[in-house]
Amino acid sequence: MRGTPRTRRIPRPALGVLIGVTALFTAGTLATPAGAAPEPGPSPARVHSVPASAQQQARDFWTPERMRSAVPLDLLDADARSTDAAPRAGRPATVAPTAPTAGTADVGPAAFPNGGGAWTGGGAVVNTAGRVFFTYQGRTASCSGNAVTSANKSTVITAGHCVKLEGAWHTDWVFVPGYHDGQAPHGRWTATKTLSTPQWTASEDINYDVGAAVVAPLDGQRLTDVVGGQGLAFNTGYNLRMYAFGFPAAAPYDGQRFIYCSGTTNRDFLLSNDHGMGCDMTGGSSGGPWFTKFDETTGTGLQSSVNSFKYNFLPNRMYGPYFGADAQNLYQAAQSS
Repeated sequence: MRGTPRTRRIPRPALGVLIGVTALFTAGTLATPAGAAPEPGPSPARVHSVPASAQQQARDFWTPERMRSAVPLDLLDADARSTDAAPRAGRPATVAPTAPTAGTADVGPAAFPNGGGAWTGGGAVVNTAGRVFFTYQGRTASCSGNAVTSANKSTVITAGHCVKLEGAWHTDWVFVPGYHDGQAPHGRWTATKTLSTPQWTASEDINYDVGAAVVAPLDGQRLTDVVGGQGLAFNTGYNLRMYAFGFPAAAPYDGQRFIYCSGTTNRDFLLSNDHGMGCDMTGGSSGGPWFTKFDETTGTGLQSSVNSFKYNFLPNRMYGPYFGADAQNLYQAAQSS
């Protein structure tokens, strides 16, 4: 990468990416999915529509064998860029989870902080989170993602580089909630639209590495009617207790296990305005959700960021973008599609 040792950005092969949003709702105003208007100022989200024929092709394409063999996107040859511009601010706002809480396992508290381990707590998160699969430059690739409360009941949040990279939108894009061992217990949900922030689509600015997808109904049902939806939080500050989840697929992980990290975050003081957390997740975890106000007993929380990048000299620290007004605007565009 370019720059001095202090400012070199970790090459994409070492990225443990995916999308970043901060999660906290102290003094936040509760925003209903359909009614929370974005603060004035942000540029419109960029949208890529997927033809119906391509949606069916994607659903048929992703067999268990292809899902197991998909290469984690973070290991591909790609650059991350940054600007000095801080994410556009707005008023704090939250969206409540709609994930079911009944029937969750009665488990003991998870380790906090935790630098990376299998999630054994159960709860809604094991259904709302999942793996994302797509074709990138002719290669099968994977990231992570999460279903959220939305007006269309069909919105997935992930990282920007998990929907578009190096000038091209990914194809054959599907979301597999609750993925394990090549299996899709809740089905393979194909994207009708993929979206990202204008800053990511224009220049791949790592401060805005947030993406979304709207998925088609499956067997006559909509996504969050089947798996539930997590809440969201925007413009909620730094230095928060957060939990991060994903399906890291690069060594020492294999993409088949659901992994989490937890800790008190800090604001990156080097090249970005992202949240930072101690975490050893690797490639394939990109786009996995970060939560504030996460309840271990129910597995629900407020998504406030995504796994996005690492610095090569800080291999055990993950960074995720701040969910400001542009991330909120992206969510509004996705849920109203």
